[in-house]
Amino acid sequence: MAGRDGAGMAGRGRSGAAGAVRAARRPEVVLPELRPYEGGELEPEGDYDGLDFADLDFAGQRAGGARFLDCGFRRCAFDEARLSRARFLDCVLEGVRGVGADVSEARLRDVELVDARLGGVQLHGAVLERVLVRGGKIDYLNLRTARLTDVVFEGCVLAEADFGGAVLERVEFVDCVLRGADFTQARMTDVDLRAVTELDIARGMEHLAGAVISPPQLLDLAPALAARLGIRVEEAVQTRG
Repeated sequence: MAGRDGAGMAGRGRSGAAGAVRAARRPEVVLPELRPYEGGELEPEGDYDGLDFADLDFAGQRAGGARFLDCGFRRCAFDEARLSRARFLDCVLEGVRGVGADVSEARLRDVELVDARLGGVQLHGAVLERVLVRGGKIDYLNLRTARLTDVVFEGCVLAEADFGGAVLERVEFVDCVLRGADFTQARMTDVDLRAVTELDIARGMEHLAGAVISPPQLLDLAPALAARLGIRVEEAVQTRG
């Protein structure tokens, strides 16, 4: 796929003039000197400030509505953790892993997620603002009806991510793989897909208005677009004169 030097194709109206796309504002997280976390299990509605969570296993723990401010998570496991409506503010999560974590309706603001290995993460209805997802692999990411503003996916693999009904504004996909994505009923403004290394959209092709892609990507997507519009593409019949 073409990189950022390809000419963009942006829709008018949502993204302004053709070819113009506003860049996402990346988080600038500077953590203070952190204190090692020495508590037990996380608590619902708990308040955690300036803590270093390192090499901990939060599998199955319930901490809905908890607030994490200026915290670092390193190499922690979140299998089946329940963190719905939690708030992550000015946090860095590095090398976290887990399957089936419920972070639905959570709020992430000024967050960096680095080299994560996650599967089936439930982020539906969540609000993400100034979030960087760099490296790692996330399978079956559920972002249905979520709101993403100033979010960057960089150098990561997203397999079968679900953006159904989500609102995306100033979202960038940079040097990453987007495989089997679902954009059904998504609403987009300044969504930059030009630097995606592998772009595979399973559903919601008709809801890409407000996104910008490169000319080579348009050629790759043309068969699916034609099928969606009911257009048959066949070689011309040669007639003999």
